[in-house]
Amino acid sequence: MTSSTKLTRTLVDVAMGRAHADLVIRGGRWVSVQSGEIIANTEVAIVAGRIAFVGHNAEHTIGKKTKVIEAKGKYLVPGLLDAHMHVESGMVTVTEFVRAVAVRGTTGMFIDPHEMANIFGLKGVKLMVDEAQKQPIHVWVQMPSCVPSAPGFETPGSSIGPKEVIEAMQWKGIIGLGEMMNFPGVFMSDKKMLDEMSATHAAGKVIGGHYASPDLGLPFHGYVAGGAEDDHEGTRLNDAIARVRQGMKAMLRYGSAWFDVAAQVKAITEKKMDSRRFILCTDDSHAETLTTEGHMDRVLRHAISEGLNPMTAIQMMTINTAEHFGLTKEMGMIAPGRWADVVLVEDLMNFKADMVIARGQVIAEKGELLVKLPAVKYPKWVTKSVHLKRTLTAQDFVLRTRAVDGAEVEAHVIGVIENQAPTRHLRMKVKAENGEVKADLKRDIAKIALVERHRATGKVTVGLISGFGFTRKCAIGSTVAHDSHHMIVVGTDDESMAIAANELAKCGGGQVVVMDGRVIGLVDLQIAGLMSNERADVVAKKTATVLDGFKMCGSELNNPNMQLSLMALVVIPELRISDKGLVDVTQFDFVPVLED
Repeated sequence: MTSSTKLTRTLVDVAMGRAHADLVIRGGRWVSVQSGEIIANTEVAIVAGRIAFVGHNAEHTIGKKTKVIEAKGKYLVPGLLDAHMHVESGMVTVTEFVRAVAVRGTTGMFIDPHEMANIFGLKGVKLMVDEAQKQPIHVWVQMPSCVPSAPGFETPGSSIGPKEVIEAMQWKGIIGLGEMMNFPGVFMSDKKMLDEMSATHAAGKVIGGHYASPDLGLPFHGYVAGGAEDDHEGTRLNDAIARVRQGMKAMLRYGSAWFDVAAQVKAITEKKMDSRRFILCTDDSHAETLTTEGHMDRVLRHAISEGLNPMTAIQMMTINTAEHFGLTKEMGMIAPGRWADVVLVEDLMNFKADMVIARGQVIAEKGELLVKLPAVKYPKWVTKSVHLKRTLTAQDFVLRTRAVDGAEVEAHVIGVIENQAPTRHLRMKVKAENGEVKADLKRDIAKIALVERHRATGKVTVGLISGFGFTRKCAIGSTVAHDSHHMIVVGTDDESMAIAANELAKCGGGQVVVMDGRVIGLVDLQIAGLMSNERADVVAKKTATVLDGFKMCGSELNNPNMQLSLMALVVIPELRISDKGLVDVTQFDFVPVLED
């Protein structure tokens, strides 16, 4: 008898009362996402981690050793699934991310370790795949696709191509291809991109999308024809509509800084489009958000507040997600044969998990984790990822100009858009002073610098940015700088920028705030310069010093550290900075910082 046959027999025998369940939940209100009903007085029998019976009376499945949970009228909700996310954005390891979110009702995550891949390549991805397999909840991995995300426009720490994708598709735990960020490469039929997508298709797995352009004309149609099956980069109502009409799943994200649900959910609430083609996800959530506000429970509450009825919102993070990844036989609903992933909750409108069951095991109750998580030790090479050629000085952050003293020069300036990933390409007049252009506090013009940290080249690229709102002599720095994750520094004072960069090199990576020449906020992230092995609540406290530091410097942005992390992302319009220069992402070409 095969293991599959043995499991099937066990489920059938429990359902028929010929064998006893391990666990029975009694007296719950069944949120049946498959039928769209809420069914009172429901009992659920669980054995071998799976659901065997769902009905009004499970007495026939109860034996002497069966554990019985009295739901007392609480809703029985399928475990929440995050359809697309980056663990690295939480600044913690896979294990510590699970610790933070499992207590809130998340029982499944589809992670794209794109950030780790950009630094350490395939061996970095394998570390996270192996860690994911050890968790008490379901953690599926999407194989990173675009490493680097924009070849020729940035220098990553490592690279991934079709050969690596083909290999990874055979690994246990790989669910598909991560976000296909190089959208021009797709619609221009770049062989590398098409080969990666073909390899994924041949493996029968899902191709993740990432079309970050507002252009819904022929480039969009070419991109869809390439095979991407979902997209989380939409920010407008028309983006969601276009993706669904073209056969994609529209993933609406609500992360720490990307608030893209409100505009796009109108496709359902106002345009009355079929909600089955829509999925909710986070994309990027940092530790502070996870510990103070939540994860998918937070997304659910927000989606409901934007007009979705609770059933639809829950479907968009359970059955819709499972169906998209071909996993409805395994999860996404409370039904026989599926993993017993059940969240008990008092109120659907104000969703807060009272009890979380994953794979038939009670893993959390009233916000407390009840299971032991795996101890994971990262190798030393992962913690030594910041390589500077020398100690940096204020001179490294000078923006030089050929213009005569007092002359006005037209500058290409990165314009921050709060709570969105895109930036604006601003053209502003700046003044030359003794052969350089300085920051201008009155006009909210700061400097931005990209410091190469993988190969110790000593290269520092300096540009201008507007939108952080700094009012003091200060600087902020981060080794979390999508996608190549060099060191990025924004500041109003060259000396402060040098201090910030050197401090990050000293601590092995992280985020730092310097004001008036002293460090006022710091979170150290020694794992690839991206993550900490500490608990999320500890990292959140350190992150709070950074966020408080931003405020002390004058910034009023909602999530300035998350905004900072995307300023080097050269696949999202309109203007970004890389180690190779300033990139106009609408034209995919370099532009000078100064027209001098």
